[in-house]
Amino acid sequence: MLGAEGLEREDRDLAALAVLALLSTGPRHPYDLHRLLTDTGKRFVTGLPRSLYHAVDKLERAGLIQPVGVQRQAGRPERTVYGLTNAGRDEVRRRVELLLATPTADADVTYAALSFFAVLTKEQAVTALRARTAALSAGIAQLESDLAGAADVHPLLLVESQFELARLRAERAWMTGIADQIQSGKLEWLDAIPVDRPAS
Repeated sequence: MLGAEGLEREDRDLAALAVLALLSTGPRHPYDLHRLLTDTGKRFVTGLPRSLYHAVDKLERAGLIQPVGVQRQAGRPERTVYGLTNAGRDEVRRRVELLLATPTADADVTYAALSFFAVLTKEQAVTALRARTAALSAGIAQLESDLAGAADVHPLLLVESQFELARLRAERAWMTGIADQIQSGKLEWLDAIPVDRPAS
């Protein structure tokens, strides 16, 4: 799988990535995170709500998020509100940048990277997209070479490779286009949302 060897299991933990990315806009409790994911159709985060609560526990143990308060409402249980630590803020940017720059056939990973890439600066996003298109170009060249060397193989036996070649070319064209739009300002980049930076 093109580029997949560059992604560790932790990097592909989309529930944890979603928690970090959503908390980058400000503190929230897990129920609110769950509601946001379902309301915005983030279907790449599977196993909700269990996977989300597991991710919250794991991220807290790792020092990437921390409790910042408790929400109390009449008739409802107390809910712990979490915020990013400085380490968590750095980590979400690292993960999104890596996922954005690394081609993979796992569409959910790509959807997640695109869904949350506003946590990056405009320059970081463009750089990651350019790295991705360069990797895609290398994969396309290799596949074209492989197909050229298989000229004596019946075309029916190569249709999956032809499909993969078409998929990679289409992805490269789209990613190049979105990078060009961001860089030129045609696709306006969101300003960073000011949030409190809790101590690590």
